[in-house]
Amino acid sequence: MKIINVQSPRSRRTFFRKVFAGAAAGTLGLPAIGAIDGKNSFAGMRKGEIKITKLETFKVQPRFLFLKIHTDQGIVGLGEPITEGRADTCAAAVQEIAPYLVGKDPRRIMHHWQAIYRHTFYRGGPILTSALSGIEQALWDIKGKALGVPIYELLGGPTRNRIRVYAHARTPDAIKEAKAEGYTAFKTGVNNARQSGIVANPRFIDEATETFAGLREAVGKDADIAIDFHGAISPQNAALLIRRLEPYQPFFIEEPVNCQNVDVMAELAKETHIPIATGERIFTKWGFREILEKGAASILQPDMCHAGGIFEGRLIAGMAEAYYAAIAPHNPLGPISLAAGLQLAASIPNFLCQEQVTLGEGYLKEPFKVSDGHLPLPTKPGLGIELDEDALADKLGHDWRSPETYLESDGSVVDW
Repeated sequence: MKIINVQSPRSRRTFFRKVFAGAAAGTLGLPAIGAIDGKNSFAGMRKGEIKITKLETFKVQPRFLFLKIHTDQGIVGLGEPITEGRADTCAAAVQEIAPYLVGKDPRRIMHHWQAIYRHTFYRGGPILTSALSGIEQALWDIKGKALGVPIYELLGGPTRNRIRVYAHARTPDAIKEAKAEGYTAFKTGVNNARQSGIVANPRFIDEATETFAGLREAVGKDADIAIDFHGAISPQNAALLIRRLEPYQPFFIEEPVNCQNVDVMAELAKETHIPIATGERIFTKWGFREILEKGAASILQPDMCHAGGIFEGRLIAGMAEAYYAAIAPHNPLGPISLAAGLQLAASIPNFLCQEQVTLGEGYLKEPFKVSDGHLPLPTKPGLGIELDEDALADKLGHDWRSPETYLESDGSVVDW
């Protein structure tokens, strides 16, 4: 056994260099990196020696757009850069960004985010920010895989042991079925919302209230049900409906008016004890600032595929925490989007509930499983998921478009 004299300056430097190198490797899981694809080595993963080689997008039914970012080390990152109904446009945006990323180190996530967002005169918007969001997810996936840890470990570690999710249900039978599958939280919409008009008649308000009352009865008192106005209700109708729904204690009321109508949303929030939620159509930390400053919502719903990605979601959550607001990540999309939301949910203290429409059956090799209304904390590196390429083969390609809706009485355009 070789004995090192740590009393001399030179020996001390040698000793601590070896100790800290070993500790860092053990803490970060770096020795496992060499086994990522059977040929990489620890030396080959040092800074500057992972490079992006290609960005690949493909449409997946029913309306998803998946992204793979390939690297020269064999690590592939997954993302979901989609604006609903604009899959081809988002795919084109990703390919326009590709020349900036190819050849660069994928681990400089924040640097790349800033460059992609700021190196264009016209910033933000649904297409650019959605493309950036999916790219950012894939970069985090690569970094987590390279270090052998889930993304939430790189955001400060877990703040909870499991993650609550909610299901969509519009009928009592659908709620009963979802309860049997293990869900304890649900969300529905306003009955016939898009036919309410600018000033609704009493019948509309009565029927919308009665429909929700029936759903609340099916849910029971030991579970939660939220209601989404989808920004399609006029301010005056929203005020009437919120007041009528209060006795049934919705989990939250989502987008009671158009999300751009922040002042009116703030007025509605002050007039009810029911939490107001919004955020699915809000982009980046800058978009959420006004909502928090004006008290327009106490539940924020950033979408990991639209708002700027996982770390942008973390920044938004930090802003919300300062205003005593909660986070319920929005997700009407695919399993990559869900995986990204779970990484955020695992890492923040003010998480409420995670939306989902698919747990990954037919998309992932290991779909998520609900138990007692929750999903287990992800434990695998990066996003913690692996696509089932065989199952995806018959789901590739779609031409999904946003629905065209009109007022039945006169044929005028109404909001989706």
